[in-house]
Amino acid sequence: MKKKVRCAVFLSISLLITGFSYAQVFLNADYEHGLKATNVSPNDMANVYNSWKSNWVEVCNNGGLRVKWNDPNFTVSEGIAYGMLLSAYANDQETFDGLWLYYKDNVNQRGVMNWKIEGCNTINGPNGATDAELDAACALMVADVRWGNSGVTNYNTEAKQLINLIKIHEVEAGSNVLKPGDAWGGSDNTNPSYFATGYFRAFGEYTNDRAFWNAVASKSYEIINNNLSKNNAAYNFVSDWTEADGDYSPVVASWAFDQGKSYYYDAARTPWRAAIDYVWYGNNEAKNYASLCNDFVNSIGGFDKILPGYRQNGTPIDPSYKDPAFTGAYALAAMTSGNQNFVNAGYSELKNQVSMAYFAATLRAIYMFGMSGNLFNPVSSALSNDELHNVNRFKLFPNPASNVLNISFKTAGNYEIKVNDITGKLIHKETSSESSTQLELSHYPSGMYFLSINNEKFKFVKK
Repeated sequence: MKKKVRCAVFLSISLLITGFSYAQVFLNADYEHGLKATNVSPNDMANVYNSWKSNWVEVCNNGGLRVKWNDPNFTVSEGIAYGMLLSAYANDQETFDGLWLYYKDNVNQRGVMNWKIEGCNTINGPNGATDAELDAACALMVADVRWGNSGVTNYNTEAKQLINLIKIHEVEAGSNVLKPGDAWGGSDNTNPSYFATGYFRAFGEYTNDRAFWNAVASKSYEIINNNLSKNNAAYNFVSDWTEADGDYSPVVASWAFDQGKSYYYDAARTPWRAAIDYVWYGNNEAKNYASLCNDFVNSIGGFDKILPGYRQNGTPIDPSYKDPAFTGAYALAAMTSGNQNFVNAGYSELKNQVSMAYFAATLRAIYMFGMSGNLFNPVSSALSNDELHNVNRFKLFPNPASNVLNISFKTAGNYEIKVNDITGKLIHKETSSESSTQLELSHYPSGMYFLSINNEKFKFVKK
């Protein structure tokens, strides 16, 4: 039997794009391995998630949701998958379902999403990008354990179908090399930042295909080590693109930054992938790579010294700014270090590095989820079913509200309801044994209020 882990559950009510409310559930749980940050404030995850969603998520006419790219007229499959991860881990099922609908509306003939879409359904970049499929499949597994499969979408079935498509189309036959897409690459060209080795082990458990997926994970570390060794790389500076034997790939030479030879905006995500493999499974190869990351941070004097990109010899590419896409990945790697102060320093720097760029803002949110214990393993977690499944026992709407706040209860019971103002002063208290009730708000001044229902905490806004 798996040990029971400690987790602090934080709930808050937030406004959906559609105008309805949902309960965010942030578990802040300990991982099976490594250290999470202990200096996380109660509202950090709700704040970073709601900010990300309000800035980057847009509604399509058919009810689907898209994540706006750097050019807001476009959406990339990677962004949809990132959004699925965030919404699944935030317990935001409505947003998750809208993003998954968008993904499915824009698949190619092999069943994976075309990587770049203009607006809601105009293909601008055909065929898939493997990292999108990997993150989307993981998010579907989280949805399975969070919400079950009795609704419109059977998350379990669709997760297994997507994992099978990845196996067939995005892993090179006979070599276990992860391809960068369904229509290209393999031993002649692959992307180390796509090597989500923790996901691979989870896929193996989820589909009872452990030997295959463990082999893909092992091959991924072999490729990373080949690339570092063959190019005499400093620390963890794997190149953006590589051949399986570690040589630079000529396939991307004409269009990738520095011909794909540097640790830049692709490779920046590699520490994230290794960190998840370690905190989920305690894998030694993951820890070895993360240790290179930690050695680098210590060598430069801390997380606030990390710059956005390095050539493999350790030369910075641009010393003029900082970027949480890089800093946050190193902060995640710190969770493998065994040094709590080091982990907390990484979280503090990540939290402080706010960005309004799509890539950086999105990864910052994912990385903060990871550091706070909110990227739990969907198949091997020691969390209980009550913690993992939807715990929305109450629904509140509308939020914000003008005159009346409606409260409905999933099950009948004797509920104690309290309302406190922003100073913490108790301004209303009642009990209800009905299936629903209403709070009269007309005599409340406009502002934010805190609602407690049997000690579970929510926020709502009076217009």
